[in-house]
Amino acid sequence: MKIFLITVLAGFLSLFGGDLHLLSVPNADGKYNAAVIEKALEANGFVISANSEMNGPFKIQFGQSDFTQFNLLTAYHKVHSETLVKANPDAGIFVPMGFGIYQRSGEKELHVSILSAEAMAKIAGFKAKEFPLIEKEALSVLKKALPNAKVSTSETSLPAEGKLLSRYVKASSKESWTSDKEETEMMIEDGLKPAGFVMSNFTDYNFALGEKSPFDFYDTYSICKLKVIYTVAKTRPEAAAFAPCTLMVYKKKDANEIVMGFPGVYNWMSSARVSDPEGKAVLMQAQKDFEAVLQSTVE
Repeated sequence: MKIFLITVLAGFLSLFGGDLHLLSVPNADGKYNAAVIEKALEANGFVISANSEMNGPFKIQFGQSDFTQFNLLTAYHKVHSETLVKANPDAGIFVPMGFGIYQRSGEKELHVSILSAEAMAKIAGFKAKEFPLIEKEALSVLKKALPNAKVSTSETSLPAEGKLLSRYVKASSKESWTSDKEETEMMIEDGLKPAGFVMSNFTDYNFALGEKSPFDFYDTYSICKLKVIYTVAKTRPEAAAFAPCTLMVYKKKDANEIVMGFPGVYNWMSSARVSDPEGKAVLMQAQKDFEAVLQSTVE
């Protein structure tokens, strides 16, 4: 009786869905791929930050891949992201946002995973009208690019084991921010390499915001660690929606501080339900290493 009740409860909870939108499209002939999705996003209001093919790196570093396709595509909506970040600076952790694109070897379907609007709000710690707008635009583009795709949501997320947003603040000023920025970003870049992180993209978002930007600077880094992606993808490839991780570094013109932040690996374990020991171990090591790099910049 107890087992029956647990099963019923699990089924009931699954009706509410989880934090990821999942699309699956028949693709035995390989017609659909990351290039098709990239082209559709570019044609419909999104700016592509990177489209990284991971199979090559997997085979070079690990000698094999479980996938025929595995791409980490990152992009941001040109209009909605600007409005969002100007009003809510910490939303830069989604500029760009991730599109996980993958197809296992021998499988006849291509899959895409992206964050839901509710998940974005949960991670950022606030609600904003732009989250549903970005979600709507992204899903609309994906449905156009993959017309026969089945759309679903992930399983209900697991309880978070830590902070979903890792945020650090460094004192600065109107007079010193230029040198503070240079020192901070140099320390970040120098610290990431020894820890095994790779920067797949750098975005000077302040340039995109233009002369009316409320920031002295606003930069985002797309950061990934190949071992993390490879290990987690074996059991939870949909977690690719979180990779690469977007690190925001910014200073508002009216503030005396530089803010740094990124979505913690606790999102992977919660939203993508990464629970196997090996996957959790590499994620927690990445979290520890990433936090150490940022902590060093504020000490």
